[in-house]
Amino acid sequence: MIFNEMPLKGAYTIDLQPRGDQRGFFARAFCQREFGELGLETNFVQMNDSFNAKAGVLRGMHFQRPPSSEVKLVRCIRGALFDFIVDLRPDSPTFKQWSGVELTAENRRMIYVPRGFGHAFVTLKDDTEALYMASAFYDPASEGGVRFNDPDLMINLPIAISEISDKDQSWPDLAQQNLEFLRGL
Repeated sequence: MIFNEMPLKGAYTIDLQPRGDQRGFFARAFCQREFGELGLETNFVQMNDSFNAKAGVLRGMHFQRPPSSEVKLVRCIRGALFDFIVDLRPDSPTFKQWSGVELTAENRRMIYVPRGFGHAFVTLKDDTEALYMASAFYDPASEGGVRFNDPDLMINLPIAISEISDKDQSWPDLAQQNLEFLRGL
């Protein structure tokens, strides 16, 4: 695997290193030792699958409050999506900054989302499916979110939103939230 640090502290893109022959290829998508050597999370307790029928579907921007804050490892296994994250850790040098990456079934790229980040994606193609691992069990009482179109974040999406849930549309802006609980993550 090839780990590339993103502009936001602690976030990475991860590219597979396929080894192939006439049958196809083999590649590791996770290695506890390699993740551990970089100081990244190695304990994932849940795997989630998100299928989206249409291009322009936005999911997020979600996070989990402690003690259920989580690391995510996200990969697109069908279609294409634009995955984007925001650093919500008040003591981070990249606090309130965002970054995004295109994940496709063809590029097989993954994104490593650290604790204390808001996470979202928008589908770029119909019939897009994402598979992601999480380091904590989902806890509805710990769920939080930020509105994807918060004017203070100025997130630029590569496609118009065709669908978003009422819940995701109604998350408060950052200015309306106390994020002190994410300090030190």
